[in-house]
Amino acid sequence: MQKELKKTSVRSYPAEPSAGLFDRIILAIKREQELYQTKRLLLIFFCLLIVSLGIAPFSWTVLVNQVKASGILYFVSVAIGNLDAFFLFWKDFSLAILGSLPIIGIIFFTINIALMVFAIRLFLYKKHILIDYLKNNFTNFNALA
Repeated sequence: MQKELKKTSVRSYPAEPSAGLFDRIILAIKREQELYQTKRLLLIFFCLLIVSLGIAPFSWTVLVNQVKASGILYFVSVAIGNLDAFFLFWKDFSLAILGSLPIIGIIFFTINIALMVFAIRLFLYKKHILIDYLKNNFTNFNALA
């Protein structure tokens, strides 16, 4: 009886995975990682751009107000208006102009412009990736609606 039982019972082995299944799984994982990195890059781009565009008018106003209050415009106009005196006393004029520079306003405005240029450069550098991501998302979104 045991011999008959052994003959009739077939050992079940796990089915062999189809050819290339492992490669497809790895490819799907890589695709998901790229999608996550693209989402993250797009979020960083928009945050940087919104922050820099939001602060731009404020930093420009701070720079203009500090330039007006510092009197540097007076020094520059005198230097341009009387070039003979400027070349004669150029060291004194240079020190007066450097002493009255609105450093905080210049630094604040420069950082803001650098942040804006960096965000735009980031977008232009990764433009094809971001545009493809946006196209795919809006296409999928429109198909669902």
